[in-house]
Amino acid sequence: MSVPQNLAGWEERARAAMDPGAFAYVGSGAGDEVSLGENRAAFSRLRLVPRMLACGGTCRTETSVLGAPLAAPVMVAPMAYQGCVHPDGDLNVASAVAGAGLGMCLSSLSNHSSEAVAAAGGGALLWYQLYAYRDAGMTTEVVAAAREQGYRALVVTVDVPTYGIRERELAAGFAVPAHLPLPGVPVPEGTSITPSEVSELMKTDLDWDDIARFVATSGLPVVVKGLLHPDDAARAVDAGVRGVVVSNHGGRQLDTAIPTIEALPAMAERIAGRCEIYLDSGVRRGTDVIKALALGARAVMVGRPVAWANGAAGREGVTAVLSRIVEETRNAMILTGCATVDEVGPEIVRAGAAPD
Repeated sequence: MSVPQNLAGWEERARAAMDPGAFAYVGSGAGDEVSLGENRAAFSRLRLVPRMLACGGTCRTETSVLGAPLAAPVMVAPMAYQGCVHPDGDLNVASAVAGAGLGMCLSSLSNHSSEAVAAAGGGALLWYQLYAYRDAGMTTEVVAAAREQGYRALVVTVDVPTYGIRERELAAGFAVPAHLPLPGVPVPEGTSITPSEVSELMKTDLDWDDIARFVATSGLPVVVKGLLHPDDAARAVDAGVRGVVVSNHGGRQLDTAIPTIEALPAMAERIAGRCEIYLDSGVRRGTDVIKALALGARAVMVGRPVAWANGAAGREGVTAVLSRIVEETRNAMILTGCATVDEVGPEIVRAGAAPD
């Protein structure tokens, strides 16, 4: 298999290989897709300051999240309906993540059961992402199953109180086909359903008391995903969470929302040392990874490139994407003089300015 030179190169491979509706679902952003583009542009506006003769041309990318080891500060973001991307969807991702020594956050809207994905992961670091349901019993059931199956954290997504208006997805008429199951969703088998219809099953009045309740009852460390405001990060910490994901849902919810890398510094300043901070939305390069680490993130989550590679080439494609971003991260660390991830700090980043 010929491999694209970078993560962005997988998108065109996927366009040729995937169903057009599924391709539109994965690729679309909200509204005019300003936030979708700005997530990438904001990374580009940041400049790195190289340092020489600092680490002997080698580095160690290893780190940990919530005490669990990772080969590099990279996880796969939760992505719904990956059976529409490839028949083996999240199974491919879990297998590739296990081989790479990285981590994965499984969407509760997966087309494969959490049990099957855990088996495919073969001991990989797995977190479980939750959309709390209107049916409280269903919510309790899926959380308990994830805990029993060895998932190491509960990631509660909070930025979908209403479903984003994603015009490309709507124009394509995307729906989850009837032949694909949704084991973690209370819908009858054999039912075709649109993402917006699935969102109607969610608890839209989720509040901070609910987060505190998950902390108290889930039996897992709780991470809140989908925060951009420092006050919300502080409320999450007060509720007892162990981590927050700085995320604008990949530009899929509120168009013109602030890019995540621009939101990160204020978030880190507000809650530094009180919980771990992760970032998603727009990560495409190893240089993006170290920029996020420099500004306060513990690790990043990568989404669309993994889906594109899965759609184009299955597990082999996902493995190639993960290998590439780890390689680029190592390269960027060496060129900025960082021998370990703990040495990646704010002094290597400038906001478009020349180095001192």
